[in-house]
Amino acid sequence: MGMLFGKPKVSRITDHDRAVLQMKQQRDTLKRYQQRVEKLLESERELAKRLLSENKKDKAKLLLRKKKYQTEQLERTEASLNTIEKLIQDLEYTQIEAKVIEGLKVGNIALKKANELFNIEHIEQLLDETKEGIDKQKEITDLLSGVLSSEDEEAVEAELNELITVEHEKAMDMLPTVPSDELPITIPETKEKEKLPTKKIALEAQ
Repeated sequence: MGMLFGKPKVSRITDHDRAVLQMKQQRDTLKRYQQRVEKLLESERELAKRLLSENKKDKAKLLLRKKKYQTEQLERTEASLNTIEKLIQDLEYTQIEAKVIEGLKVGNIALKKANELFNIEHIEQLLDETKEGIDKQKEITDLLSGVLSSEDEEAVEAELNELITVEHEKAMDMLPTVPSDELPITIPETKEKEKLPTKKIALEAQ
């Protein structure tokens, strides 16, 4: 049956997440306790007033002592709440910081790969080779344009035209030749000649 529904999903909750969750649960528990004590202190204060009005000073004093103790407990609870809130913030910040550090690691690896791909020495060598090729081509062009005179240029042009003519003649020679002899003309026999043997046969029959 387990195979039919596939593999169970792996939980993505980390120990860090569990720690943060536990701290928040403790914080919420302390807040509920704090609210309950604050309400109790208020009611005990009103009760102490009523006892004093009834001339029950000893009971009122005992109630105020209890209230003082609970007030100190409330202050300790407040301090614990502040500590827990700070711990939660620190834990959440460390998680964010860990993600930032991980991102920096990935970025650093990508930067190293980019630096390996675009190696400065390799780029400089490539630029030098390109510049050297351009300079060499310019040198050849300048050399040729400076050596040849106008007569030489005309001779080069004439040789070029000659080569073009030779290539054209070669191409023409490769084409099939057209026959020069005249084709014999065949004159078809007329129908009158076809009828003559028939008339001759008819005369012989007479």
